[in-house]
Formats: sequence, structure tokens, C-alpha cells
Amino acid sequence: MSTIKLNQQLKRIEIKEFEIENQIVFNYFDNLPASERDEKLLRAIYIGVLALMEDRISSFLSKTSNELGTELESLKMIFEMKKELFYKSTIKGTLAEDEVAEFLNQYFLDKRLKDRAFLTVNTAGNLPRNKTGDIICEVNGTPDLKIAIECKFDKSVRLGDIESKDIFTRKSDTAWSQLIETQANRDSKVSLIVFDISLVENSVLKNFENVGYIAGVGFVAIINSQKGDYSNLAIAYMLARDIALNAMEVELDKDILAMMVNRIIKDINEVLTIKSLVQNNIDNNKAILKQLEKSILLMEFNQEYLKRFLSQGTLTKKDLLDFYSGEDVKDKYRLIEKEINEL
Repeated sequence: MSTIKLNQQLKRIEIKEFEIENQIVFNYFDNLPASERDEKLLRAIYIGVLALMEDRISSFLSKTSNELGTELESLKMIFEMKKELFYKSTIKGTLAEDEVAEFLNQYFLDKRLKDRAFLTVNTAGNLPRNKTGDIICEVNGTPDLKIAIECKFDKSVRLGDIESKDIFTRKSDTAWSQLIETQANRDSKVSLIVFDISLVENSVLKNFENVGYIAGVGFVAIINSQKGDYSNLAIAYMLARDIALNAMEVELDKDILAMMVNRIIKDINEVLTIKSLVQNNIDNNKAILKQLEKSILLMEFNQEYLKRFLSQGTLTKKDLLDFYSGEDVKDKYRLIEKEINEL
């Protein structure tokens, strides 16, 4: 029975009971953290397939170049240039932005829409020194009604939903953050982020295989640039366009808003009160701990001199002076007190 099964419906490769005995491969994965091994395996397979494809095409062009002459040599040169563009430009995003804008403008033309897509060309937006938002689309050619698009051909960009967000960790770009930032920076009605199927992080792909919507945040579209398939982008854009055209301005009831804000403030104050009680409890516990440590030191100190008295039948004048003054206990307690205060 074959190890590899092709799922034609889902366009996936399914591998069952796969094992490989290779010292180089084993050593590589043995030196990786367990949490990174699955991702690295998928990356290794992807890079390997690309390498095999390129080697096969390059080999064919090399073998037949002498027979077909200069035309094939030109084709080989174009192939090498395309390959270099894919690895150097697409990953950086420059080529991706151009192709997305070009597709959208052609799509608008085909659908007889008056929308227009413009590259922001690394110009800053409303936020100081911020260039987020690669493309601005003017709906019906109206500058005041915009859809902003961020292109992220970058496998390091995770989904980053707010429920799993830890604000104390180092800041990094996520689908959520880029959508929110794009809308704020480009003053758009709706925002949209575009990923490529070959360069998209697993958490994004798991939630949105084709087109996705994050309520109140924006749309996600996953394209396949190598196949020239931008259909998911067209779907996501038209959905965003409907929202931009039909979203109504909501008039806020200030009294209800004030009531909600006051309730939130009240709850915050209750949390602060709990914090104060906990802090007071900590201070009380520290005082109790200090008294316990002091009592333990005194018991040990008295026990030492009692043993000395019982063994000798008396105490020297020096021992009596030391027992009376208890300086040794004081010195030890100062060190313990310092440690307790630092807790």
C-alpha cells in the first residue's frame, strides 16, 4: 500500500505511518525544540519539492538548449530571472503588492466598477512614520470612501486573536494587528490582509483556508500567486466593498454610554480595592513572618547558652555578657528581615 495518498477534493497530500532512517535528518530534528519540529518538517518538504521542480526544469532547458538555439536560451534566462524575483522580491512583498494592485484594477475594469487601486509606495499614513497599508482602493473613485489592503507574504505573521494576546510579550505583527493598524493608518472604512498559500502561517491557514472575516477587525484573503489565482482576493474585496457602501453611521445614546462606562469604572475600582486588600495582607504576613523568625532565633540562641550552662555548670563573664546583650541574634535577624522585606 502506498505511503502517500492524494486527496483530490481538498488538494492535500496525506501521509500515514511515515518513518525515515537517516542520520543527517535525525540529527537536524534532534537539535530542534519539539514545538518547532512540525513546522520545520513542512518547510523541508516544501523547499525540497521546489528544488526538485527547479532542478528538473533547469535540466531540461540545459539539455535542449543546443538543439533549439537562442530562443530556448532566452527562455532559460527568463526562467532564472523569474526564479530570482520569486525568492527575492515576492518574499519581501514588493512584487506581491504590484501584482495585487494590478489584479484589482483589471478586475474593476472587467466588472465595470469605478473603483481604483493605488500603491502607497512606502509613504507614511496617519500614524507617524508608519507605512502599514500597501494599497488603497477608492470605492467608486471616491477618496473619502476607502478600503485599505496590507500584503503579507510572510510565514512569521500569526493570526494573533485578542483572546490569546499577551501584551507583556515582545511586539510582533499579526493578522489582527495589521488589519487594525492598516485601517487606522490609512483612514479606511474597511481593511483587508492578503496572504499567499505558499507563505502563510499555520494558525492563519487553520482558521481561514480561503476567505475569512474577523468581526469588527477586517477581512483575510489567501491567494495563490504562483498559479495566478486571485479569486479569493476578489471575493474578500467585494464583501469589504459591500460593508463600506452599506455601513450606517450609528448615533450613540450618550446616557447609555455613560451608564456603561460608569459600570466599567466601578468594576475597575473594585479590582483596585481587592489589590489594596491583598497588599495589606502581604504586609501583615510579612510582619507575622518577621515575628516568627525573631522568636525562632531567640529560641536557638537561648538553647545554645542553656546547653553551655548545663555542660559547664556556669557561664563565664564573657558568655554572660554575650547572653545578656544578644548581639549575635540581632545580626542574624537583620539579614532575615532584609530578605523578608524584599519578598
